Amino acid sequence: MKKPKTIGIFHYQVGETDGVSLEIEKWKTVLERMRHRVFLCAGHLGNQSGILLPELYHHQPEIASLSRNILNGNNDLKPRAINRLLSVYVQSLKKSIKHIVLENKIDLLLVNNVWSVALNLPAAVAMEEVRRDLDLPAIAHHHDFYWERTAKTIPTSSAITEIIDQYFPPRDPKIKHVVINSITESKLRGSKGINADIIPNVFDFSGQEWVLDDYNRDLRRAVGLNDNDICVLQATRIIPRKGIELAIELVSALNESQHREVLKKRVLYNGQVFNQDSKIVLVLAGYDQDDPTGVYLQNLKEKAKFLGVDMRHIKEIIGPVRSLQGGSKIYSLWDAYAIADLVTYPSLWEGWGNQLLEALRAKLPIVLFEYPVYLKDIKDKGIEVISLGSEIVSQDVYNHVHISEDILQRAADQCVDYLTNRTLREVIINNNFQIAKQYYDYDRLEEDLIPLI
Repeated sequence: MKKPKTIGIFHYQVGETDGVSLEIEKWKTVLERMRHRVFLCAGHLGNQSGILLPELYHHQPEIASLSRNILNGNNDLKPRAINRLLSVYVQSLKKSIKHIVLENKIDLLLVNNVWSVALNLPAAVAMEEVRRDLDLPAIAHHHDFYWERTAKTIPTSSAITEIIDQYFPPRDPKIKHVVINSITESKLRGSKGINADIIPNVFDFSGQEWVLDDYNRDLRRAVGLNDNDICVLQATRIIPRKGIELAIELVSALNESQHREVLKKRVLYNGQVFNQDSKIVLVLAGYDQDDPTGVYLQNLKEKAKFLGVDMRHIKEIIGPVRSLQGGSKIYSLWDAYAIADLVTYPSLWEGWGNQLLEALRAKLPIVLFEYPVYLKDIKDKGIEVISLGSEIVSQDVYNHVHISEDILQRAADQCVDYLTNRTLREVIINNNFQIAKQYYDYDRLEEDLIPLI
């Protein structure tokens, strides 16, 4: 093996439950297993230890305001003020990043999304200028790109267009590019002339299972669930592209009399008896801070109320790790999986799909909208899901999407089978687990990283 490297991992934030933070943690674990020395540097550290650089954080008010003005057509700032702020932030970040790199003797930069999602332009420019100044190699890990996001990136001047072209991502022989799916790989090559390696999301399928224990045994009660209630878990962040309105419609279908009657006639997979007082509850465990207006979450609440769906948002008691805050118990995201009976994953678009891997790791049935990357890169592996199809048939005034009623009812029928047929459930979830372990375990990531590093 070649001499271990000192690697600086840079991102807007780490130590949270979003997909990029989770993937960074996995890469750090595997890189350290390969005997490399790894430093995390981010604008917000969450539960992780690392080097804090607040100006990297995309939710910092000044950075968010600047982004809105230079990419989304806001007119809060005049062009001269925008140019001045850009220059000030770039120079400040360059100084800080260069100090971090030199002080810690970092000889390889691992840059996550800073050069791809365009949520902090000064950070992208500063990062590349530091890399060039110090003549360092870099791995640009692109989880998703600005052109894939629901909120369109619209440069407000020719100068901003030039920055987007030059730095998202930068082109240099010393930068190796990594994407997480073949659709993005093709798009990046076609539109930017950049070749990239494909490394899918991974998970530790050899680690400890997420089960009920002395810490999380009271979580169902904390959420307001009885033992014979059904917990349908939506573990993603709460943003429009996650398609959470489809999860609400699924739970609404499950609550219809014909499905409840079947549930009452059978014993649940876990031995519990579903009765007339039993609830079917949609539990949202992800945070909503990436939807700053709060409109999407509010519309979801109104939709759930209209359809009579019991939906509970538990972000206040869910964190990246177990902890105590102000004397109150905080559960990890993995604890939420331990109390779930089904997982909904109705995302309309995913760069890959962290929560899909989590559900496979948790050995839970998955209700899934077949988003493009799933269809292109994952479905052929043989994973069995309860499908919501891959076609949107309409969109309402709230921009909520709708699928075929036939497909929705078929999915609800399958959910009932998975909830009441223990043998079927065990065969499917264990087979899914073995497939995922074969293709998406840490060993796969290490094999991909050896030639890359």
